Amino acid sequence: MIVRTLDECRDSERRVASETWESVRMLLKNDNMGFSFHITTIYQDTETHIHYKNHLESVYCMSGEGEIEVIGGETYPIKPGTLYILDKHDEHYLRAYKDKEMVMACVFNPPITGTEVHDENGVYPVLD
Repeated sequence: MIVRTLDECRDSERRVASETWESVRMLLKNDNMGFSFHITTIYQDTETHIHYKNHLESVYCMSGEGEIEVIGGETYPIKPGTLYILDKHDEHYLRAYKDKEMVMACVFNPPITGTEVHDENGVYPVLD
């Protein structure tokens, strides 16, 4: 059994941050579960270009508000209780509104190792 708290993960190398987000990676590839689980905070009044070419992701909004714009497609509002699934490696922009950061629960398949950040194309590489 694996038991971890958000606080202990946040205070470790499992916390990874960029200019527009921070991700606390609570479950990683080396945990051998076949997926990774993160609590990700999207900083208020930001836009992040993301294109997971190597991963599928499901995201549940726990707090805050924003939107996801699929490049070449629609824009969808995000608020607490919203689940979106990037099942087609959808290239997108994720925006948090000015009033409040968004806190999201995220699941990745294949799992990430823990050190990944988006490259210049918004992609996480596949790392062993």
